[in-house]
Amino acid sequence: MTVQDLAGSYSIQGSNQEESDHISYHGILTLSLDENNRIIAQWMIGDHEQNGTGFYKDQILVINFHYEGEDQHLYKGVAVYRCINENVLEGFWSEKHGDPLYLGSEYCTRIQVSEFLN
Repeated sequence: MTVQDLAGSYSIQGSNQEESDHISYHGILTLSLDENNRIIAQWMIGDHEQNGTGFYKDQILVINFHYEGEDQHLYKGVAVYRCINENVLEGFWSEKHGDPLYLGSEYCTRIQVSEFLN
């Protein structure tokens, strides 16, 4: 699998960086590439947008992300995904100001183009 194979949109379900590992959010992760084949990521979770950049090697995708919170502060973190195949990503994440005892998690499945048309 190459970095080009990862470009596209994924349906995500995830859990926040807290003691409970129940699914606490759903959304869309869109991956594209810049001119240097680095990953550009955008998460849309409800009306909340997060952005990031990253790289891919040996079935591992690493993305440094950031977003502006409701309190107008900038939050930063890192997400790491194991690329099961070109359609499934399984990962975990941590924010700088999150609870250091826990990691968030995400499970991503590729959205096929025909799903957008229906």
